Amino acid sequence: MHLDRISFARRFETYLGAVKLPGQPVLEGRLLRMVGLTLEAEGLRAAIGSRCLVINDDSYHPSQVEAEVMGFSSGKLYLMPVGSLAGIAPGARVVPLPNTGRLPMGMSMLGRVLDGAGRALDGKGGMKAEDWVPMDGPVINPLKRHPISEPLDVGIRSINGLLTVGRGQRLGLFAGTGVGKSVLLGMMTRFTEADIIVVGLIGERGREVKEFIEHILGEESIKRSVVVASPADDAPLMRLRAAQYCTRIAEYFRDKGKNVLLLMDSLTRYAQAQREIALAIGEPPATKGYPPSVFAKLPALVERAGNAEQGGGSITAFYTVLSEGDDQQDPIADAARGVLDGHIVLSRRLAEEGHYPAIDIEASISRVMPQVVSPEHLRASQRFKQLWSRYQQSRDLISVGAYVPGGDPETDLAIARQADMVRFLRQRLDESEGLASSAGQLSSVFNPGAKG
Repeated sequence: MHLDRISFARRFETYLGAVKLPGQPVLEGRLLRMVGLTLEAEGLRAAIGSRCLVINDDSYHPSQVEAEVMGFSSGKLYLMPVGSLAGIAPGARVVPLPNTGRLPMGMSMLGRVLDGAGRALDGKGGMKAEDWVPMDGPVINPLKRHPISEPLDVGIRSINGLLTVGRGQRLGLFAGTGVGKSVLLGMMTRFTEADIIVVGLIGERGREVKEFIEHILGEESIKRSVVVASPADDAPLMRLRAAQYCTRIAEYFRDKGKNVLLLMDSLTRYAQAQREIALAIGEPPATKGYPPSVFAKLPALVERAGNAEQGGGSITAFYTVLSEGDDQQDPIADAARGVLDGHIVLSRRLAEEGHYPAIDIEASISRVMPQVVSPEHLRASQRFKQLWSRYQQSRDLISVGAYVPGGDPETDLAIARQADMVRFLRQRLDESEGLASSAGQLSSVFNPGAKG
């Protein structure tokens, strides 16, 4: 941000007055050097997570940028900027900022697109903040959380029937690039029964942000949604904040008694932003270049979603997880499976066959499904998966005509029901299928006389 000399001096004095303690001199440091993404400063003390203003008060090129303290060593502070460093030079002043750390919240956020600092990106002007809340939400005692006991209709037949979601559940959408994750998120946004929808677009291409809002989210869904966007060209700290901010927004509305749907695309980009920060301040890499702090940050973020205490609201969360090269053993994918309540795997093979949504039923699971559906529904789901798996095991033999009918009754039944199963799994992008209807159609796969 370039300022004329007078306004810059006035703003600098305001910052000095804000941090000055009664009867004590102002503490400020000096910028020593920049290494990679990290700024090194000396001459001041500041806590981890606190904010500082790096000020270059050169007469001809005054500039300033906010930075956050990420670490310290031997009298030096390591800071990570949240914006452009253009104009910052060695010897720039480093001034600690008041530790407000509060973000605007309120119903006026609905229909808005914000960045990771709560600033409007949609050109509609500022918001009327009803509350100002800290970035870190209140911790809920796990023994006081309301258990997941009721199903959530997401409008997608294959998920409602075979991977039923519970209100307050946290699931991952696992896939490589270009397999339909964003489209599936858009379907959930339009069809899911939720009071509030919070969408986090973390580290995605800037072009996709507008496309998601206009073409996938749609005019009706945006009215009850809040979108937090931090594209790939943002600083890693801003991407990190955006993921935390959209989670905090979901917590805010949950605490108001609302049933919230949180969609974050993607959890992998959040982990990669933390990796960039951790490596820049000298943390040693561990698994495939990811430092240990990455695997500590994931559960800290994901565990904030879920149900509130008895009588409160809920956050049902879907996190997309990119599997590099479709490798399900990617360290982030593996860590995410351990902290989520289920995973939906998208298959590139199915997508290439034009099978949408391209959900790999064999590799997917909803861990809370037995608690939220009837025993009949659960048995029908298990039977469907058994026949689908049996057909896939014999698929090569069937395709070349090597399978002889009558050799195995289960395989014969799987072949006979294959067309019905494929019809059940496929769904148009503009088609919504309710929970009861999905269960009815699931039964009709095995009983053609049943009504869907």
